[in-house]
Parts: sequence; C-alpha cells; structure tokens
Amino acid sequence: MTTNSKVLALKYRPIVFEDLIGQEIISDTIVNSIKGNKVPNAYLFTGIRGVGKTTTARLVAKALNCFNGIENICKEKLCKNCESISNSNHIDVLEMDAASKTGVDDVRDLIEFSRYGPATSKYKIFIIDEVHMLSKQAFNALLKTLEEPPQYDSGGGLKFIFATTEVKKIPITVLSRCQRFDLSRVRSVELFNYIKKIKDRENGNITDEALKLIVKISEGSVRDALSLLDRAILSTEKNNELDLSGAQKIFGYFDKSQLIDLFKNIFEGNEEKVLSSYRLIYDQGIEPKIFLNDFLEILYYFKNINYLKIEGTNFSLNDEQFKSIKSLVEKLDNKTLVLFWQFTINVMGELDIVANQNLSIEMFLIRLIHLKGISNTTNIETNHEENNFSNKNFSEFPKNKKNDSLNNSNAIEQIKNIVQEKKIKNKNEQDEKFHIKSFDQLIEICILKKEIKLKYELETNVSLVSFENKRIEISFNEDLDKEFIKILSSKLYEWTEERWIITLSKKVGKMSRKDMIKDNKKKLLDDAKKSTTYKKILETFSDAQLIDVESED
Repeated sequence: MTTNSKVLALKYRPIVFEDLIGQEIISDTIVNSIKGNKVPNAYLFTGIRGVGKTTTARLVAKALNCFNGIENICKEKLCKNCESISNSNHIDVLEMDAASKTGVDDVRDLIEFSRYGPATSKYKIFIIDEVHMLSKQAFNALLKTLEEPPQYDSGGGLKFIFATTEVKKIPITVLSRCQRFDLSRVRSVELFNYIKKIKDRENGNITDEALKLIVKISEGSVRDALSLLDRAILSTEKNNELDLSGAQKIFGYFDKSQLIDLFKNIFEGNEEKVLSSYRLIYDQGIEPKIFLNDFLEILYYFKNINYLKIEGTNFSLNDEQFKSIKSLVEKLDNKTLVLFWQFTINVMGELDIVANQNLSIEMFLIRLIHLKGISNTTNIETNHEENNFSNKNFSEFPKNKKNDSLNNSNAIEQIKNIVQEKKIKNKNEQDEKFHIKSFDQLIEICILKKEIKLKYELETNVSLVSFENKRIEISFNEDLDKEFIKILSSKLYEWTEERWIITLSKKVGKMSRKDMIKDNKKKLLDDAKKSTTYKKILETFSDAQLIDVESED
C-alpha cells in the first residue's frame, strides 16, 4: 500500500490486483486474459460508487504497460510506467472525466491523438470516467475507433477503459463493443475486516460496534467506508475510545433500539409512548423519509428474524437488538406485519403531497396502533397466503379504546372488499389470451395492459420491417432500451402463450408511429395554410399564427 497521502481512501488505494477486495473473480478474469494475450479493445467497469472502477482501470493500464510484464508486475518498488500511471501523469495513459468533457469535440481530440503511437510503453490507453455523461454525438464519434482501434509499431494498440455508475445510459451500440465487468458491492464481513486492519495500522481507538456501523452506512462502498473511518479516527481524542453511541452522533444515525421500543409500544397499543418515542427520534434530526426507511428495515427483521443470524453479513443489528426482536416476535401475527409493510409503503408516497411530513408520520403511527388488532377478529385475505404465516395473534396485548372493535370491523370489510376486487381482476386478466395479428394491435394491447414504457419504445424507437406469423422484424435507433427485446419477448409469451421470434434488421423499416404522427400533423398544417379561410384570416390579422389543426377523422 502507498503512503503518499493522509486521506485513507488514497493512502490505501490498491497497487496490484491482489489488493482489490470483493472483486476476486473480475481480477482473475482480467489477469488471465492479459496472460493469454486476449485483451479486448474496450473494457467497461460498472458498479456503485467507491467499489473500485477507476482503480481497476488503472490496474489494467499497469498490467498492460508494466516493464516487468503481467507475470512480474510491480508490487513494492514501482517501475517508471507503473509509478506514472499511479500518479495519473503517464504520457500514454490519458484519463478523462466525461462529466466535465461531454462534447463531441472532446472525443474527436481523443481520436486525433490516438493516431500517434505510444511514446514509452506498449499500449496507448484512454480511461474515461463517468462515461455515461458523454453526449449522443460523442458516443457516435467513438464507434468506429472502438470497433477498429489503430495498431502501433510497438506491437500493442489502443485500448479504451470506461467506468460508469449508470450503465443503462450508455447506448447499446457502445455496450456491444465493450467487455463488460460488473463490480459488486463488497460484502459486509469482508469490508469490516478490511477497515479493522486499517484502523489498527492507523492506531485508531474505535470499537467493533462502531466499525460495523461504518460498514452499514457505506453500503458496500470501500471508498465511503474509508472516508467514514477517517472521520471516526479524527473525531477521537488520544485516550478516548469511539463506541457505537459516539459513532451514531458523528454520522447522524439514531439507535435502532429506539425503533424496537417504538414497535413494542405500537403492539401494546400505548399511543402516548409511541408518540413520545417518535418525537425523541425526530428531535435527533432524523428526516421522516429516513425514519420510514429504517422503520421498514426493522419491520423486515420482525418478519424474518427466525431465518436470520446475527453473525455473517448482517451488521444492521447488534446482539442486544437481535435478542429484543426475537423475544417480541413470539407474540406477533405475521399477517399483521405484512399489513404494516403495505401500509408503510403507501404512507411513503403520501409524504410527497403533505405540507407537514412530521405530523403525517405521527398520524401514521396512531393508525398502526388501531390497525394492529385487525387480524384478531377475522381472517384477512391478503396476497401473501402462499407464505404460510403462523396463526399467532395479538390477543395477549391490551385494547387501547372501547370502540376499537367497531373501527376494526369497518376496516376489515374495506380491506376484504379491496383484496377481493383485486383478486377477481387479476384472475380475469390472467385468463385473457390475445391473438396478435398486427403491429398496431400490439401497441393497443400495451395500452390495455398499461405497459407504458413498452408502448413508448414501440412508437418512438422502433421501425417495423415485417410482422407475420409470430415473427417480428424491426429496425431501431440508438435510444432503444437495451432490455427491449427481452421485455417484449416476455410480454408476448405472457399475452399469447406462444413463443415469438423478434429479429433486429439492418433494413430501413416503416416510419415510426411517432414520426408518422408528426408527418401527418405537418401535412394538415400545410394544407390548412393553403386554404382560403386561413388566407382571409391573415388579411385581417397579419401577425396570426397557425398552431394546431385536427383532422375530421
């Protein structure tokens, strides 16, 4: 590891592939391809922030240009090429941030620069970070060079290495020319062991529970974990230890034990304690939406605590919290927990339309108190019958108010009616089988089935070449969703119960529906402008403009 920076995320940046954590399969694949002299023209690294995309790109550049070769790549004492690449100042390895250089002119400069061979190394390498930020014109300018990069007298050639967090924004035409690697989130245990080693090297006085909180907050991102560890080390005085409570204050997280106590009060029907517990959490600066997300997380643990272990990859709960949930869950009805989950999801949508989100959360908690007793009086039909829920109930908890039973009965009837209506509707939809005989009919079925995204792709980005006997041949533009074929095939089988063949053609298809509408509108406008009525209007109102025309059809 290098020691050229006081910032931990840079100080402990990997130097060789062996230093990468959580990406062993990708590392082995890349190393084997270089050893076998089967290096692709372009690499594409995708994944969340901080998992090592840019770092891996530099490691690939080192592996290709190291003076000692891939077999004896520099580890401690770096050769001139490896050192220059590590410091981002190698003349033949150009790093470009697509977030700041998005235009076609920037890409054309790259292509012009690529005509000249490498000065001191075998390969010329272009590393483009946040590549999804490039414009459509810039991507188009790259296509030819990506497919047929120049070869140099050095024996090597030009290699592109792309890194992005938004792979869906990259055109299909570019993706098809790259060898793609999806860098995964680093597992909690692996990340914990990693930052614990670094904590010891830096003489940090931090408890394991505080480190586990850092792992949880970082969500599998190594860079985030190291940045948080940096803050934690700097916040502790020489003789003081940073525990879980201190870490929660530093990082703005509240103790999950407070949520567990709030759940207990809900189940007991204690409205006063529920509101006081929530207000205590809110006073700590927790936003309502963050509260609901954590609420759902704890609710998930209540539902699945019997299938989870505190050891392993779960750092969301400590031992004490795990035991608390374990003891409470014995008195709970699984159906009610599922009902809580559905209700919470609905309330998250409501927060966007209310002025005071805090008051909305308080009313949400009060409603949960009344909702928790519903399953005591009747067997509520839900969409989760297949989950084999237990028959335990809330009979051990006291009632909050005398009129609860009346309110619950009304709520039960409402819920049953809604669920039954949904079941009938779903059953009718499932029984319906379509015989699709035309492209226009396919679009109409998309409207009927509320497949708005699929309808948009068919009307906007697809041109029909032929449509016959469960076979569709289409051409498409660069904006077509890369998952389009997969989605369309799946939906056609679902609607017709038959397999369809969808072929991508280089032929020029019919005009897209969107373009046809535009063309028809233009013709209507042109015809209207030629009419006598329009000319008379212009004679009276010279500055009048024709904005829209509707056909008589």
